[in-house]
Amino acid sequence: MAETKIIGVVGSGQMGSGIAQLAAVYGLDVLLLDTDLAALSRARKSIAGNIQRLVSKGHLSQAAFSEAVGRLYCTSKLEELHEADFVIEAIVESEDVKKKLFLELDKIVKSSAILASNTSSISITRLASATSTPSQVIGMHFMNPPPIMKLVEIVRGADTSDETFYATKTLAERFGKTVICSQDFSGFIVNRILMPMINEAFHTLYTGVATKEDIDTGMKLGTNHPMGPLELADFIGLDVCLSIMKVLHAGLGDSKYAPCPLLVQYVDAGRVGRKRGIGVYDYRKSLEQVKPSARL
Repeated sequence: MAETKIIGVVGSGQMGSGIAQLAAVYGLDVLLLDTDLAALSRARKSIAGNIQRLVSKGHLSQAAFSEAVGRLYCTSKLEELHEADFVIEAIVESEDVKKKLFLELDKIVKSSAILASNTSSISITRLASATSTPSQVIGMHFMNPPPIMKLVEIVRGADTSDETFYATKTLAERFGKTVICSQDFSGFIVNRILMPMINEAFHTLYTGVATKEDIDTGMKLGTNHPMGPLELADFIGLDVCLSIMKVLHAGLGDSKYAPCPLLVQYVDAGRVGRKRGIGVYDYRKSLEQVKPSARL
């Protein structure tokens, strides 16, 4: 399989833009795709700002900044990914939506291209079934935020070839990541363990065992976690947590994975975390306080 020189990233949200930033900084030409032009514009500005911060901290030269930004190309046309050697999707955590994308990509990308999913829980084997080359489909799960977190979880589908696996592992290591490998079971490694903990924290709140503050403080100081589980859920997005719990529940068939009713209720109410300003915690006042200082 040819060396990866051009990488396509589908989805310009926090995960997609973070992956695109990594690729650009580490010397790859990047095609960042999103059908939402406003989101694409925000992503480009965010990526440039993040790379500039690396310069200000002495981690990159100004020349390296210019080169990295110059390697980033934004597009809203899926057809432009025909040049990519390796495509990573980082779109909504929905099997149907991802399979539809893979079906379309299968008709566009070169025959040697690898299609990777940043899914945190969905079966790679089922995603690969939407393509004509399931041996070239793999899971490449970055942690959030991708430029900072050191881990990449690689997941092989039933038909993923050794060649595809080693090319993906090589790419992750080029990005300076530590790689762990999971079999294709719902939730893989990280979320198979993490999401039930978050769900149990919601049950603990739901049944009145303790306040949200005490639950989070207990886990931070009692188990040395950098964030409490409810605070972490807000950071991830409660809608994402709920989606993953549903995948675990359906895929593993055990009632212990059933989403907590309080988690469901919060998502139904639109309280999905930091990105909306309110989740388990209310961030709206702190966000309002930031705005005046930003104008100084």
